[in-house]
Amino acid sequence: MAAPWPGAPPGAGREAEPAGGGSRGAVRSPRPLPLAPSGEPPPPPDRRKKTDGKILEIPAIPNPFPELCCSPFASVFSASLLPKATSRTKQVIKVYSEDDSSKALEIPSDITARDVCQLLILKNHYIDDHNWTLFEELTHTGLERPIEDHELVMEVQSNWGMEEENKFYFRKNYAKYEFFKNPVGFFPDHMISFSSETNATVKHSGILQMFLNSSTYPEVHGYLHAKEQGKKSWKKLYFVLRRSGLYFSTKGTSKEPRHLQFFCEFSNSDIYMSLTGRKISGAPTSYGFCFKPNKSGGTRDLKQLCADDEQSRTCWMTAIRLFKYGMQLYQNYMQPYQGRSGCSPLSVTPMRSISENSLVAMDFSGHRSRIIENPTEALSVAVEEGLAWRRRGCLRLNSHGSPIAMSNMAIHRSQSWFHHKISRDEAQRLILQHGLVDGVFLVRDSQSNPKTFVLSLSHGLKIKHFQIVPLEDDGKLFYTLDDGQTRFTDLIQLVEFYQLNKGVLPCKLKHYCARIPL
Repeated sequence: MAAPWPGAPPGAGREAEPAGGGSRGAVRSPRPLPLAPSGEPPPPPDRRKKTDGKILEIPAIPNPFPELCCSPFASVFSASLLPKATSRTKQVIKVYSEDDSSKALEIPSDITARDVCQLLILKNHYIDDHNWTLFEELTHTGLERPIEDHELVMEVQSNWGMEEENKFYFRKNYAKYEFFKNPVGFFPDHMISFSSETNATVKHSGILQMFLNSSTYPEVHGYLHAKEQGKKSWKKLYFVLRRSGLYFSTKGTSKEPRHLQFFCEFSNSDIYMSLTGRKISGAPTSYGFCFKPNKSGGTRDLKQLCADDEQSRTCWMTAIRLFKYGMQLYQNYMQPYQGRSGCSPLSVTPMRSISENSLVAMDFSGHRSRIIENPTEALSVAVEEGLAWRRRGCLRLNSHGSPIAMSNMAIHRSQSWFHHKISRDEAQRLILQHGLVDGVFLVRDSQSNPKTFVLSLSHGLKIKHFQIVPLEDDGKLFYTLDDGQTRFTDLIQLVEFYQLNKGVLPCKLKHYCARIPL
C-alpha cells in the first residue's frame, strides 16, 4: 500500500472501509455526475462544498507560482511553507549616562549587554574602542557592577524589585578585560597559592590558564572584613577562594577542611562593588564589595565584605569573575577581534563610526576645492588647522578682556578631559568608575588654590594627584608640572605632551574620563 503524502489528512492513505459491514475488498460504486441540459453550459462548481456534518469547507487556493515552492509537486500554499514567526516580546528600558541624561530603548527579551552597547554606539555616533560597558546600579544600597557582555539585559532587570529605583548606566570601563593584557597587577604573589601537584614557579600568564581550566585552579587567600548577618559589626577573618565557593577559617590562617567554613557560593550570585559602604553599612574601609543572590529578598540577603586596599579588592573580584564565567569571559574579550585576520587584541586600533569613515581631508585654499589624498599632507593640514584654531580663539578673547586669564580659560574648558569645579573625592569616584588602569586621567580646578589646576591620574591601582602650577614670565603665562623645567602655553599642550612622554609622571596619559551625554 502506498504511503500517504506528508500533510495529508488522517485516513488519506488507508484502504476504504466497506459500507454496512461488507467484505473488506468490496469497492463502492461512484456516484453519477449531474449532467446539464443539452445546449446549456455546465454550471460553475460550487467553491463552498458541504460536508456530511453541514460544515462549509473552503477548497485549497491554487498557487500561481508553484516553481517558487520547496517541492515542484506542491501547487497549493501550505502553512508549513511559510516562515514561522518567532515570538520576541519587547520591553522598554532607560539607560543613563554620567551626566544623568537618559535615553529610552525598546529592546527584545533576548538582547545582550553587548548588543545594547552597540546600539547606543551607533545611535550616538561614538567610536567603538571595545571599552563601552553597561552597568547595573542599585541606588538604594549603593552597589554597582558591570554587566557582562553575554548577559541578557531583561534577565538582569527581572531581578529588580518593584519598589527599587535601580538604573542602567552606559559608560566606558577600561578595566573590564585589562587582566588579560596585564595580569601582573591583578594577582599579587602574596595572595595566590597553588596545589602541591602544581609547580610553584608559575608565570602570571599561566595563572590565567589555570583560572580558565576546569581541572586545575589557584587559590586566592587573605584577610577580609565581613559584616555579621543581622548586626552592624564587622569581623576580620581569613578567607580562601576556591572554585566551589568562598570559605573563611575559624582558626587563624588554617586551611584544613575542619577549620574552613562555607561563606558564599557565586554560581547563583552576582558580585557588586560598594560605592557608599562606609556611609550606609559602616564599613571599616572604602574598598567594599558584596555578593547578592539573583533572587534576592532585600539587603538582608547581602554578603558584605571589605578589603584593606584597592589591590586586594581588585584581586578578589577579578578571581571571582574568572571562577564564575571561565572561558566565557575570554570569549567576550576576543569577540570584537574575531574575523579580523592578522590582528591581536593589543594591536587593533579603535573602530571609527560610519560618519567618521565618510570624512575626507579637503583643501579650500585655492579657487577650487580639492581632496587631499596624501596621508602625510592631510596630517600636516590637520595640525596646522588645530594651531590656527587656538590662535583665533586667543585673539578673539584678547579683544574682550585680559589676554592671560581669558585665553587660557576658554581653550581647555571645551576639552572632554577637563572637569570644571569638581572635588577631589568626585574626581576619584569618576576615575574609579572608568577603571583603575594605568593612564586613566582627568584635569580639574584646584579647590585649595583657585588659580591652579590638578591632574588626577590612575597608576598601580592608585589615584594620584599632581598640581599644575601657572608661571608668568615676561608678561606671558605658562603652565608646568615640574617647577618650570617644562613649560606649556595652555593645558592642551600640556596634556598632549604627557600623552606622548612620561616626563615626571609615573606613566603616560592614555584614557581620559569624560561625561558623555546620551
